[in-house]
Amino acid sequence: MAWKPSEISDQSGRTFVITGANGGIGEQTTKVLASKGATVIMACRNAAKAQQVADRIEGDVKVAALDLASLASIREFADSTGEFDVLINNAGLMNVPFSRTEDGFETQWGVNHLGHYALTGLLLDKIHDRVVSIASIAHRQTPKLWVDDLNYEHRRYQRNLAYAQSKLSNLMFGRELQRRLTAADSPKRSYTVHPGVSATDLFARTETPLDKISKPFVRLIGQSPQHAAYSSLFAATVPDADPTVYWGPARLGGTKGPVEAAPSSKLSQNQDLWRRLWEESERLTGVTYKF
Repeated sequence: MAWKPSEISDQSGRTFVITGANGGIGEQTTKVLASKGATVIMACRNAAKAQQVADRIEGDVKVAALDLASLASIREFADSTGEFDVLINNAGLMNVPFSRTEDGFETQWGVNHLGHYALTGLLLDKIHDRVVSIASIAHRQTPKLWVDDLNYEHRRYQRNLAYAQSKLSNLMFGRELQRRLTAADSPKRSYTVHPGVSATDLFARTETPLDKISKPFVRLIGQSPQHAAYSSLFAATVPDADPTVYWGPARLGGTKGPVEAAPSSKLSQNQDLWRRLWEESERLTGVTYKF
């Protein structure tokens, strides 16, 4: 029988930090965890908007400002956050026009991957249990990982490939983090999941005419944000879930379905690329992990 959030045990006494929790999958994840007794910290760039969402959710829900496009903001958040149980790296941008973050990183890769790489590293000593990173079936849409030009210094920007690269990076990062935790005999775990396809606000921020028609179309082929949150909730709460498995829907090309072992591209399984991505992320952010 397919796993459902109703199977989540009492989460009283546990604290979860969720990035980008002020809408879509992050909001749905927050609602479920709070209903199970958890304390949830919504780490969001727009704290005022996040507070409006938090006010509608019953339970112990707090809001903290976090801008993943700013290493200074990430460090400030990490310095002000106490110990907690689970980090869910949920926030993301998709197919946006070219721009750079405060620190000069291409925005999709900078926010989706580098921001979460830095955040996880700065918080790792404070995390008791696990890290959950949200990738995407879009990781399969890039033919390679441009390790020598991840930041788009020497190649033409293509927004769809930039998004795919960022999601491939999420997947490789989650796997490499688990490999390093295992090598260090750490009891902490790193999970990587994907939500399938869901009509969230990601499909309305590309600044193209597609913004008006994407969400209605996605509703036809995908699943609701409530169901899309199942993967994150599964990986964040199931005590004996295997961290080496890529969890998510596997039906209809991965667009929808129950949480199960999902396929990933051959490229995403290249452990040498995991290592090289990690080293480049460390160099660019200045964040070194302590295992």
